[in-house]
Amino acid sequence: MTPPATKPAANNLEAFFMPFTANRQFKKNPRMLAKAKGVHYWTPEGRKIIDGTAGLWCVNAGHGREEIKAAIAKQLDEMDYAPSFQMGHPKAFELAARHAALLPGDLNHAFYCNSGSEAVDSALKIALAYHRANGQGTRTRFVGRERGYHGVGFGGISVGGMVNNRKWFGAMLPGVDHLPHTHLAKNAFSKGQPEHGAELADALEGIVGLHDASNIAAVIVEPCAGSTGYLPPPKGYLERLRQICDKHGILLIFDEVITGFGRLGTSFAAEKFGVIPDLMTVAKGISNATVPMGGVFVRKTVFDGLMNGPENAVELFHGYTYSAHPLACAAASAVLDIYRDENLFERSAELSPYWEAGVHSLKGLPNVTDIRNLGLAAGIDLAPKGPVGTRGYDAFTKAFELGLMVRQSGDAIAMSPPLVIEKAQIDEIIDITAKTIKAVA
Repeated sequence: MTPPATKPAANNLEAFFMPFTANRQFKKNPRMLAKAKGVHYWTPEGRKIIDGTAGLWCVNAGHGREEIKAAIAKQLDEMDYAPSFQMGHPKAFELAARHAALLPGDLNHAFYCNSGSEAVDSALKIALAYHRANGQGTRTRFVGRERGYHGVGFGGISVGGMVNNRKWFGAMLPGVDHLPHTHLAKNAFSKGQPEHGAELADALEGIVGLHDASNIAAVIVEPCAGSTGYLPPPKGYLERLRQICDKHGILLIFDEVITGFGRLGTSFAAEKFGVIPDLMTVAKGISNATVPMGGVFVRKTVFDGLMNGPENAVELFHGYTYSAHPLACAAASAVLDIYRDENLFERSAELSPYWEAGVHSLKGLPNVTDIRNLGLAAGIDLAPKGPVGTRGYDAFTKAFELGLMVRQSGDAIAMSPPLVIEKAQIDEIIDITAKTIKAVA
């Protein structure tokens, strides 16, 4: 059957099966976005919404950047697609070299994919392949963390620790353990990194004692857990994880899909904390969300460990049709130019204290039980009312009604504005958030 000649009615919402959405609830009272520029969205009716979440943690350089549009259009005119299996195109190699120059330590190889979820599954497979190539094929177990989010692939939900992402899908990877989360009551209302909780990393020693290090491939954590309401790491926690992994020959994977590309005021969390992982997953800010893209940045020792056997042998039997897609590479390279020319990572660092003061000014408002921040991001916990998530959803919808987009996770709301945000716009975000919290009291 050929596509129909007539278009469906503009207000027909039935056909689209929406992700991570209560479809029936949404379609009774839809929240639609029709235009975006700078740090704002507009609804189809023309109502202006300040983007307090950089889209979905991803539009770091702001919406509607002409430089990115021009780069994509130029690439589309030159070549729309090229395969990356046994073939290459110049922009993929150029982009990888630019990313390698930006990365801390010896993270100097880039494997590209199309999303954070694909990046995580790719990193897990690289870890397994590395150990097998180096004669340690028994290292097949992974260690994730409670309240962690690592995308929606079966690998990602297996190492992830968010209950609703896991409980519906019984077919998990076998051999996965989880570290305890780091959200401690005694750290409530911390500014920046919490003081308490570094010792929670020692739970990894217990897992090693149970399974033996010879059976553990990798540990994967988000430096700052994002989708669970934004949880910065306790002081010393990531450093201790690195030490334990080094002690036992376990690879350490940082999921920097959210923290990468300036969110913490540095290129990556690895630079911020001075802790170099063996593998790093990225997405979101890599292309400013213009063309879907993700990647795994690989430490030299891991890459070199895979480069063995005959030269004509494929070293990693893994990849995607759209790995290093030309349009994505063009967009990502243009984004790097913007980050550099506008000093957006430094700008994020400079604005972070102002942002911190703003979000912590909300302490004492009705039902606010915790506030957390690091870089240009924050999480605010609200006391539950009725079923879990009720007050959080009410805050999410009320904020949108008042002209602000926030993220909801249970009864927490999270915010992560574009790095081009102005102080006056931060003030506006804080003002609307305060009104929202009071309205849902």
